[in-house]
Amino acid sequence: MSALEAIKYSRGKLEVLDQLRLPHEHHYDEVSTSEEAFDCIKTMRVRGAPAIAIVAALAASVELHNGSCTATSPEEAIKYIDGRLDYLYESRPTAVDLGNAVKLLKKTVRDVKTEGLTDAEAKEAIIKAFIEASEEILAKDLKTNKSIGAFGAKWLQEQYKITDDSKITVITHCNTGSLATSGHGTALGIIRTLRDEGLLRHAYCTETRPYNQGSRLTAFELVHEGIPSTLITDSMAAALFRLRKAEENIAAVIVGADRVVRNGDTANKIGTYQLAVLAKHHGIKFMVAAPTTSIDVDTLTGDEIEIEQRKREELTQISGAVINADGSIDTSKSVRVAIADQRIGVWNPGFDVTPNEYIDAIVTEKGTVVKGEDGRFHFEDLMPERFQQHPTSSSSGEPPSSPPALPSSSTTTTTNTHSSSMTPPPLLSLPSRSSPRLAHLPTKKMRHPTARTSFPYTNP
Repeated sequence: MSALEAIKYSRGKLEVLDQLRLPHEHHYDEVSTSEEAFDCIKTMRVRGAPAIAIVAALAASVELHNGSCTATSPEEAIKYIDGRLDYLYESRPTAVDLGNAVKLLKKTVRDVKTEGLTDAEAKEAIIKAFIEASEEILAKDLKTNKSIGAFGAKWLQEQYKITDDSKITVITHCNTGSLATSGHGTALGIIRTLRDEGLLRHAYCTETRPYNQGSRLTAFELVHEGIPSTLITDSMAAALFRLRKAEENIAAVIVGADRVVRNGDTANKIGTYQLAVLAKHHGIKFMVAAPTTSIDVDTLTGDEIEIEQRKREELTQISGAVINADGSIDTSKSVRVAIADQRIGVWNPGFDVTPNEYIDAIVTEKGTVVKGEDGRFHFEDLMPERFQQHPTSSSSGEPPSSPPALPSSSTTTTTNTHSSSMTPPPLLSLPSRSSPRLAHLPTKKMRHPTARTSFPYTNP
């Protein structure tokens, strides 16, 4: 069965699958403005770091294609585009792909050669370059996902020498498949490749509370494609590892990432960290699947990552389709019910940070990175151009006394030649939340709890 499509695009038109209606109903929302894209991302009708970046870029492209920019000079056009991108960035600043896309697109419009053109011609050249760069982000993402799947499956085969008699079982968290990307997926893409190559015995997915992306989306994708699978609650993982590891050959936890920082610390959906701790205790490999666009070389450690605080109602209330007396599902009716005392205080971080010591491998479209002899992840081999742009810091978080060495043991496979999209240029910055233009946007955020400073959040 064909993979699901989260994003449908043709020049001038963007449709986004409303993932809040899944798994019972397929409905595409037309997104034609930055405001509609912002709302789509903020309300999680689209989610997944790659998909968020793609929707933001393409929505701005559709807006420009349809004549939203009334600037009369190239300088004004760039200023207008910057404003649109800065606004879209605030929809999900945790997702580094979005930040990288914003930086790439800002650089793209500044690189347009406008000498000898009239103001009108220069403006059109800038808009054309922006649209083409946005479409390239979409095209490259699918190639990236296929490469991640291949490298991840290869690394697991090398670790376990999988045969027909020793197929492996894996567990995944949140949703990292076709619904979170342009297609195939990252962590779920590895699972798809394992299935396609006859290496997969079974896949477990967590429900991923409180937003249930695992039960609503990942379970739906697994069933849709006929992958042998079982849904568990987030709190069942420890018992599963203890009771069924040997019987089912549970070999790996495979997750995606919203952000991987320079030392390998990884921000991902809340609940990822506890799975990493459990995997280490039970001797199960813990893998992060992420495109190089999700690797943030500007941020040295996970302590610097700000974590989005979500609404209290996500824990205390839940929505769903009505089940009729005969067991059929009525998609025309949706009810919202309270599942907790509405007076209770709520702490609801959207993400957590898994320290690098719990991660065995980080799989990208350019290869699988494992720790070097110094016990740290090194991304210099994969992205030398990114490290040339940021030469002042080492992966340890301290300024290097000399250029960092490139440990040959840290990258297991780098033969893939797909180039990384959305490489952030050093000269352009992301918007500050103190900007007057963005002052009206939500600011309820916290630093990761392991940071040296306490998070400034109190229950409403």
